[in-house]
Amino acid sequence: MSEIELLRLNKALAAAGCCSRRQADALIAAGRVSVNGRVVTELGVKVDPRRDTLAVDGRPVTQAQQQPEALTLMLHKKPGCVTTARDPEGRPTAFDDLPAPYRTQRLFPVGRLDYFSEGLLLLTNDGELAFRLAHPRWHVAKRYRVTVRGRVTPDVFATMGRGMILAEGERLAPVRARLDARLGPDRFVLEMELGQGINRQIRRMCRDLHLTVLKLVRVSQGTLTLGDLPPGACRPLTLAELAALRRAVGLDTTATPRLKK
Repeated sequence: MSEIELLRLNKALAAAGCCSRRQADALIAAGRVSVNGRVVTELGVKVDPRRDTLAVDGRPVTQAQQQPEALTLMLHKKPGCVTTARDPEGRPTAFDDLPAPYRTQRLFPVGRLDYFSEGLLLLTNDGELAFRLAHPRWHVAKRYRVTVRGRVTPDVFATMGRGMILAEGERLAPVRARLDARLGPDRFVLEMELGQGINRQIRRMCRDLHLTVLKLVRVSQGTLTLGDLPPGACRPLTLAELAALRRAVGLDTTATPRLKK
C-alpha cells in the first residue's frame, strides 16, 4: 500500500465500525488508541489497516463491513475496578462484570469513574452519542452522592457554587451542592451536580476544601438515574431512555438506533 493509500487513524477506526471520526479524534487525543502496541496521540497519523494492529483501551480493533447494531448499557460500576477494557497493571475492570453476550460487543465507556468510585457508567458502541455526551458543549449534568469527613460549613457550598480554582490552577464551573444527610459530628453526605468532566474533579475539590472523600457514587447522568441497579449489574437502556438521552445532546430522536436484545 502506498503512502497515498494509507488511512488516517481516525478514518481507519471509523471504517472498522468502532466509532465516528470525531469520537476517534477524542479517543486518540486522550491516549486511548495504540498502533502496533504503541500509544498514539497525534491526530494526523496514517496507518495500513491490513498490516497495522490497532487497539482502543487495549482491545484490538478489527475491520468491519458495517456498523454494529446499536447498543447502550447502563452499568453500576463497583468500587475497586478501572473503567478501561484492559488494565496493564492487571487490576479488575468494569468490563469483567458484563454478561457473556455483551463482552463480544465493541463497547466503550462514556467518560470515567476512578478506581475507588462507583455508580452509573454508560457503555456504548454509538460513537456519535458517546462523543456528544463527553463534549462540554452539551453539558449533560451528572449528579453524585459524596460521603465526606471534615468540617462542612456554608462557606463550603458557597465556594463550590462560585466556581473554584483548583490547587493545580484549573478553573471550575459552578457546582450545585447541598447537604443530604449528617452521619455523625464530622461525617456528611453531600449531593453534587457537575456539568464538567475535569479529571477526579470532586476528589480534588474536596481536597482543597479540607474534606476527605469516604465514598463517591454517581447516581444520575442527564435524564438517566441509577435507581436500584445493584453494584456490578448492567442493563440496556430502554427506547424511551435512549431517545431522551439523544435529545439532550441534540441528536435525532426519530432515528433512534434499534436496540440490540
